[in-house]
Amino acid sequence: MKLVVQTKLLPSPEQAEALAATLAACNAAANWVSRVGWGEQCFANRILRGKAYRQLKEQYGLSAQPAQHVIKKVADAYKVNRTKRRSFRGDAAQPFDDRCLSWQVAAGTVSIWTIHGRIKGIRFTCGRRQQDLLASRRGESDLLIRDGCWYLLATCDVPEATMSMPTSMIGVDLGIANIATTSDGTRLSGKQMNRVRHRNRQLRSKLQRKGTKSAKRLLRKRRRREARFVTDINHGISKWIVAEAQRTGRGSSLEALQGIRRRVRLRAPQRAALHSWSFHQLGTFIGYKARRAGVLVVFIDPAYTSQTCSACGHVDRRSRINQSTFKCRRCGFAEHADVNAAANLSVSGWAVVNQPDADMPLAASEAV
Repeated sequence: MKLVVQTKLLPSPEQAEALAATLAACNAAANWVSRVGWGEQCFANRILRGKAYRQLKEQYGLSAQPAQHVIKKVADAYKVNRTKRRSFRGDAAQPFDDRCLSWQVAAGTVSIWTIHGRIKGIRFTCGRRQQDLLASRRGESDLLIRDGCWYLLATCDVPEATMSMPTSMIGVDLGIANIATTSDGTRLSGKQMNRVRHRNRQLRSKLQRKGTKSAKRLLRKRRRREARFVTDINHGISKWIVAEAQRTGRGSSLEALQGIRRRVRLRAPQRAALHSWSFHQLGTFIGYKARRAGVLVVFIDPAYTSQTCSACGHVDRRSRINQSTFKCRRCGFAEHADVNAAANLSVSGWAVVNQPDADMPLAASEAV
């Protein structure tokens, strides 16, 4: 399994200037390669290399490996979308391999190629857990600048734990009022996150109407701050869910919510809440943490789970009285609506696990 470890660089002013010039040169070269590829409608890495490799070395002063990575970056961009010409910001991330970048993890420094020559002894900082993961680093590392700070994103190979057969499944219903609700009845409230996001939406509206440079600068700062806040909450929730499943010897059943923004029709205020809902990130976090812990995760079609009685199986949309209340119109069973939906996910997940010809559980990145 591959994980991305983020480390923060602490370059001196001279080192930062060389890094900035390197990013600018690489992205200017990428834009030139993009124009060549778009003009001749050739986007394959091999073909672009024959047309642009020599010019990148002579015109932009790139060494062999950086030139190869610039061409590959352009080719990969066109794999995603070939309907319009791709362009790259002057500070867009640039990949480096082991020939251009070396890590001295014990010393806390890196050595990196720049257009002004190789710079050694650039200090970096990260947590102890990230530092341990760097020992298993493989492949490329991406250099980027964000809000004036320099970062290296390193890809690390992490061994997966042996997947054990669960005794049952713990269902997890994802929502807005309650970020996650388990079939055991635990509700992880989203009130704090929703309160912060509502306050930030109001602030964004004011700053966008103002439109000054300082307002735009504050907008960028607040956006990053909110993203860090949400990521921290999702890490905590996913860690708790995986730990609970591992402790009780169970697997985990989650909703497969891909395409929900296209399927659901809501009013404007509700659309704002839905589109800022980070269910994809939470599902991804649960997925990779479960793989490291050896916990089985399956993703279930959530259709009718909120309308189905977990006691008798009767399906009726009128049984979902409101956001928090479920009362079956056949048997009279009453439960919190999210807990009832999570119980249905638990049953469905256990049925999938016990099917002899069932497909392997989807990875989190494929399912959400």
